[in-house]
Amino acid sequence: MEIPDFQSIMLPLLRFASDRQEHSLRETIEALAEVFHLAQAEREQLLPSGRQPIFDNRVGWASSYLRKAGLIESPRRGVLVLTEQGQKVLTEPLDRITVKYLDRFDGFREFREASRKDSIETPAASDNANDSTPEESLEFAYQRLRAELALELLTRVKDCSSVFFERLVVELLVAMGYGGSLKDAGERVGKSGDGGIDGIIKEDRLGLDAIYLQAKRWEGTVGRPEIQKFVGALQGQRARKGVFITTSDFTKEARDYATNIDLRVILVDGQQLAQLMIDYNIGVSTVTAYAIKRADTDYFTE
Repeated sequence: MEIPDFQSIMLPLLRFASDRQEHSLRETIEALAEVFHLAQAEREQLLPSGRQPIFDNRVGWASSYLRKAGLIESPRRGVLVLTEQGQKVLTEPLDRITVKYLDRFDGFREFREASRKDSIETPAASDNANDSTPEESLEFAYQRLRAELALELLTRVKDCSSVFFERLVVELLVAMGYGGSLKDAGERVGKSGDGGIDGIIKEDRLGLDAIYLQAKRWEGTVGRPEIQKFVGALQGQRARKGVFITTSDFTKEARDYATNIDLRVILVDGQQLAQLMIDYNIGVSTVTAYAIKRADTDYFTE
């Protein structure tokens, strides 16, 4: 079964609260998961950010809209209880509560008007409401922007020189926490006779071990023979760990080979490289940042 959209959750949520007792949000989520017969895998499916289960997010937003309409209230943080108005709604022959239905309530209309006035009306509260919560809409938009940025980064990296790419790889690993500063932690080799090694980086600040790098600014897919050459170069250096980074991709045979050898060799393809550059701020700059906040109802408890 698919995870229900937040509008499909609102009526079952009201029915769950029909005993007029206080219920925690966690208790409500667990009860509604049973109502919708969600499997554990569906309950654990996360938003694109990976920070919250999709179902939990949708239950949270369903309760938020019901609260704006005055059908439930929260006497304190993370707790909900049915109101008199909510009890009246449950006497109606409803199959589903939608955003359009909630528009009959003064509190919800005021919320919509305030949103329009501030030019921040959320997708879920719009006339053409979809099945996504505001956070889902925001996160999917963020993922689209991130995918476009990754594609641009990869294109730019491919246009740069091999020397620049080798330096970028070392800078990235330093930014990821290997070693300390660029001066102390990593060095670019990438010269004639390097034996297939493009860089060396300390695994930690003390330099207890070294990681050898191979950076291939390629268009074609990297096959097993290239990985075998890299492994041979590692053995020639008596190295135990290596990272092979390319702007393209690896064949299945190359990945299988790297997985089954005794040496520890990590393969990083172009897409993963671009994502790491974004995560560790290599070649990118922050345009703007949005902090999503919620009212702390405990603060207002007298």
